[in-house]
Amino acid sequence: MPDSTTHSTPNPDTIVTSGVETQFYTWDGHRCAYEVHQPDHGNQQDSGTPIVTLHPIGVGLCRRFWDRLTLEWRDRGYRNPLYHPDLLGNGNSALPCLPYTPQDWAAQISHFIQTQIGQPVILLVQGASFPIAIELAKANPDLIAAIVLSGPPSWGVMTQPANETQQNLSWKLFFNTFLGDWFYRYARTERFLTSFSVKQLFDSSEDVDREWLSTLRTHSRDMNTRYAVFAFLAGFWRRDYSDDLSHLQPPVLAIFGEQASSISKRGKTDPAAKRMADYLAHIPRAQGQIIPGRNVLPYESTAEFVSVMTDFLQRHDLLAASL
Repeated sequence: MPDSTTHSTPNPDTIVTSGVETQFYTWDGHRCAYEVHQPDHGNQQDSGTPIVTLHPIGVGLCRRFWDRLTLEWRDRGYRNPLYHPDLLGNGNSALPCLPYTPQDWAAQISHFIQTQIGQPVILLVQGASFPIAIELAKANPDLIAAIVLSGPPSWGVMTQPANETQQNLSWKLFFNTFLGDWFYRYARTERFLTSFSVKQLFDSSEDVDREWLSTLRTHSRDMNTRYAVFAFLAGFWRRDYSDDLSHLQPPVLAIFGEQASSISKRGKTDPAAKRMADYLAHIPRAQGQIIPGRNVLPYESTAEFVSVMTDFLQRHDLLAASL
């Protein structure tokens, strides 16, 4: 386990674009994008269980969220291939006007795993994308070997459903309206992105760097990216998952930042220790760890996150190290 007193962040000058070709597949008539990072050497058949990432939903967020983790993974010589898909409505995937739900995205990723990978995978999940993993594991348990969670929502958020009427009204308020158009244009500004990132996402304001802001602005230029964001803000991902979580079959690692926080009022003041205790008490095969950082741990505390994640995978005989 990493020393809890350290908090290493990669030098932004060393971060480059992925350098791999964007690939595409079709799901439900939509063109969906992904990239794959295979080991640099050796037999790919010996590369171990693939890792599929689920990026967070937000203004300008997409598979680029995982760039720092990808570099750390490669530099340490781990051989598990990394598959980074763009969820529908995000990044380089198609951007249809839909009220996206976790079930929609779970069906997309299930198709992706079955058609592009063809074997069980480890799911690596950021934040409130956890419901996608839950729906995927419930519908296709044989596809999921393990789940690693980065900064999942507090237990209160995961077990209290949103008001369906309010969800639909919120969607209609933002959906294809002048108000929604204006809000999204404002939300794409550097001023808003900086303020939100400092107040809600990062432990240190110094980590809200040019790379982070440039990525968000670049991948929110297309106004059609607003639909996934609005579906998230409307709360279509919110329901009581307590029963599903109590029957979750794969081993789960929940990693929390020392300064973890919530935007939602529900569980907003829960410290990291309570968040972790709630998960360990209710998910049968769960393990937990607290590391430096706040809510975007693979980005702000990359080295610590990878160390904890690989310890977990090694314990479950799922880590393929360098030969």
